[in-house]
Formats: sequence, structure tokens, C-alpha cells
Amino acid sequence: MTDSQLATEIEYGVPRLTPVHSKAHPVAPGVEHSFSQETHAVKEPQISALEEKPGYELNKPPSRTTQSSANQHPHYTYHRHVGDLPSPSTTMSQEVVAPALDLAPSTSEAALLPGYGRHGRLSSAVTAATAPFAEHGALIDRSMTAEMKKPANASLFWPRARRVFREAFSEFMGTFILIMFGDGVVAQVLLSDGEKGDYQSISWGWGLGVMLGVYTAGYSGAHLNPAVTFSNCVFRKFPWKKFPIYALSQILGAMTAAAVVYADYKSAIEVYEGGKGILTVPGYSDTATAGIFCTYPAAFMTKTGQFFSEFIASGLLIFLIYALKDDANLGAGNLVPLGLFFVVFGIGACFGWETGYAINLARDFGPRLVSYMIGYGPNVWRAGDYYFWVPMVAPFCGAFVGGLVYDVLLFTGESPINSPYFGLYRLSPALRRDWDGVSWSDEQKKDEDSPV
Repeated sequence: MTDSQLATEIEYGVPRLTPVHSKAHPVAPGVEHSFSQETHAVKEPQISALEEKPGYELNKPPSRTTQSSANQHPHYTYHRHVGDLPSPSTTMSQEVVAPALDLAPSTSEAALLPGYGRHGRLSSAVTAATAPFAEHGALIDRSMTAEMKKPANASLFWPRARRVFREAFSEFMGTFILIMFGDGVVAQVLLSDGEKGDYQSISWGWGLGVMLGVYTAGYSGAHLNPAVTFSNCVFRKFPWKKFPIYALSQILGAMTAAAVVYADYKSAIEVYEGGKGILTVPGYSDTATAGIFCTYPAAFMTKTGQFFSEFIASGLLIFLIYALKDDANLGAGNLVPLGLFFVVFGIGACFGWETGYAINLARDFGPRLVSYMIGYGPNVWRAGDYYFWVPMVAPFCGAFVGGLVYDVLLFTGESPINSPYFGLYRLSPALRRDWDGVSWSDEQKKDEDSPV
């Protein structure tokens, strides 16, 4: 189809937005429709009245009073089916009458509009509310794309509420999955006296729990660990205002999972302990089962040894997480969850014997609190010379050092280490604005924009 044919395309009953020739594609006036006996070829129609209007115009159905030969089909329109054409021996002339809404811009406006190829320019008079259909489909208002991305049920109550709490739900469920697999494998190995697994089974179970928890909590970033959230706040510009939300969600998820594991293994615990209602803690009984839910140190460990065991394991965890996530390094891409499986498996297999490699406040404190509530008593806090605080503090110290070492030696992206004064400028709003070009309020607003 030629450009001039596009200019006279008319469909009955459906207004169409068809391009009209600009001065870049003039057509000589006086040309008429005609059909030769040899080829039935259609010659260029007369559009001299339209050729000076660049842009798109709204064409309406033609008037039935158009001049034509007596043999012209009353419903004939340009480039209709061959069956609707008059006899090849007939020569006809017609003047297309197409009343149009003039949407073409003025000369000064047209000069400012970008070109859109051979079909002319889009008129500035076309708006999202009034735009008809163009030759190649509907005109798209780009300002509406964010609205178009919203789910169809975004206006309902629960989808709106879920949008507000989705990150918290994500961390809750990810940590829930982690503890379900981790505490579950410990319960099976311990209560079966090693018949249904050994220490390596525990390492495998915790590795699987981390991997599946990360897959579950992908929306929130899958921290699953307050120490990971803390490290991201320090080194990766994660908003500090979200830290308490993430930490609380992780602790609650761990507590819920521990309660479910206890409910599942309650009968086996009673048999193993020697009777209904007997619940004991390591260091106070040879058949203690409190270790199913939280960690207890080996009897020979000193307080310093307890702390550094958790400190070293936590530092390794954060260092390797940053290595897996660093695309400027080798990076793991979509295989990060699988990489974390091997990280946790390796830490458990190599550094887990002395303290049980808690490396996670939520993983240890949440289930410990549940074990206290279900009847294990105050010994859960006294055991190991009040060991309970070590898994609450050491992971944060180890996470800070692990993240610091990685950023100082290897990381080339945005980090306090790669910023003026090691990122301390961020504490001053004025210096922050001068360096980053944004204020605290500007950065916080970015977190609130979401199409879902």
C-alpha cells in the first residue's frame, strides 16, 4: 500500500486515525482514481486538500453523494475486495469527502514534535482521554504504565493490606521454612538415637532449610537473619527504618516454626525423655532434648571460645554472601540460593561442633524462648554459663567484620568503604546532599514507590 493509499483509507462506522501526507511526501494534485483494462492498477487519488496537514486526522465515513459513474458499487471504498470493483472497462472519478476533526499542530508546534517515520507526526492535540485508534493500534499514554502494572485485584482490601506487610510476611515465612527444616532434622537425628541420621544429616538439613527459605523470601531480599539485615544496613544502604521490622518478622517466624516442630515430635520427645512432662536441658540430663530448638555449647568451651566460635562462623557467612551477590566478582546470579546451601553446609560441617553454629539471633533466640514457654524452664538461659547471649551478640560482630573485610579488599561498588570519609559523610544531611545529590527524604520516598 502506498502512502497516498493510507491517506484515504476509510472504514464504515469505525472512525480511524490514519496518517496524512506531510510536505516530506507530497502528491501531485489532480490525480484521479482510474483502472486500466490491462492491469486494473489503481492510480494515486487526489488529496491536494489534505496534503498541507501534517500529523494524524480523524476520518469519518464518506458521504453517499460522492461523484462516480453509474456502475460504481454504492459501498465501494478504497482498496476493497476485487469483487466490489467496477468493470475493468469502466473509468471512474470520485472525490473523497471525509469530514475530519483537525488535530494537526500549527507550523510552530509541528516543528517541535519528533518525527515518527513515514507516517508523519503525532499531533499534540491528541490526549490519553480523547485519542482514537491509530493506524497501528491504540495510542499509549506512557504515564499510565505504572497503573497498568498493578494486579487486577489491587483495589481489594487484602491485596492492599498485603502490599503494606509483604516484606514482613516474606521474612516471616522464609525464616519459618529455615527453622522447620533445621530444627526438624535435629529432632529426627536426636530422637532416633542416630538411626535416622547423623551429624552430617544435620548439616544437610540446615543447608536445605536456608536454600528453600531464600527461595521463599525472595521478595524481601531473603535476609532470614538479623545479622544479615544489620550488615546490609551498614554496607549496602539498606534502610535502617526497616531493620526492626525485618528482625521482628524473623524472630516470630522462628518461634512459630519451633512450636510446629515441637507439636510434631511431642510424643517422640516424651518417649526419649522417659515420661510425659519431662523436658530437660543439655548439661542437666543425659537425655536432654532442648537442643532440638536452640544451640548449647560443648561442656569444655570457655566464654571466650564460645564467642569466637560464633564470631568466626558469622563473619564467614556474611563474607561469602557478599561474594555470591557481587556481579563484579564471579557472582552466582540465580544460583545464589544453591550457593548459600553449600555455604551453610560447609560452616556446619567444619565449624559447628563447638557451639552448634547458631550464627543467627532469630534462629537461636526465637526457639529458645519457645522452649522456655513450653516447659523446659529457666535452665534454657542458665545452661553453658548463661551462653544464651552469645548467639545474640556475636553474629552482629562477625557480620560487621565479614562485610568490612569483603568491601575493603574486593568490593568495587557503592559502599561506605568506597565513599568519602568511609561513608561518615552520610551522617550529615548537608554533606550527604552535596555528595549523593539526594536528601534523606528523597531516598526514603524511593522505597515507597511500587506498582504492586
